[in-house]
Amino acid sequence: MPRTFIIGDVHGCSKTLMALLLDKIQLEEHDNIFFLGDYIDRGPDSKGVINFILQLKGQGYNIHTLRGNHEQLFMDSEKSFNDFQNWIVNGGTATMESFAISGFTDLENEYKKFFNETEFYFEQDGFLFVHAGFDFRSENIFDDKESMLWIRDMRVDKRKAGNKIIVHGHTPTPLEIVQKNLACVNEKGSLNIDTGCVMKSYSGYGYLSALELETMNLYSVRNVD
Repeated sequence: MPRTFIIGDVHGCSKTLMALLLDKIQLEEHDNIFFLGDYIDRGPDSKGVINFILQLKGQGYNIHTLRGNHEQLFMDSEKSFNDFQNWIVNGGTATMESFAISGFTDLENEYKKFFNETEFYFEQDGFLFVHAGFDFRSENIFDDKESMLWIRDMRVDKRKAGNKIIVHGHTPTPLEIVQKNLACVNEKGSLNIDTGCVMKSYSGYGYLSALELETMNLYSVRNVD
């Protein structure tokens, strides 16, 4: 039976992503993989992360990619000097070095296509997947793309969410806390699975995590990049 996995923020840690999917999860061809965004910046191998995802797609795996705030920063960086500087201070230098470029315009078309085709949210069997969350003060939460990329401290309105559980990333959270939150996910209505993969020097962080929807089991691996 196909499994469905939701993957948290990778941030340029390609070896860790491979360890999670190939060794820990042991990905199978008919599994469904949803990435929550933030593939790039800060970590050592943003290009390797994108290449691995593109490789899986090319091999016929069911891969779905959301956009994170770091992808948006990268895409917006060509608009002005201030936008470029904003990306740089958020970890963009590591991405430039990984791709051997000086900006988004230097990317090969294959990579530009990847970033431009990322989605802002997905719906799947009683769940909503989004990078950061939704602003439930909005009349229509699906119109507010800025919040989907950036919001923190989300307050879930289950009615507006259609009683779907929201799975998101964006805000690094210690692995132990994420595991505890799993026990009350139905009551809270959301689960953050960003376990701070790139923050391996900080206690409790430095893990890349995947949630299996069918079992609600959390699979995590320590950063090996």
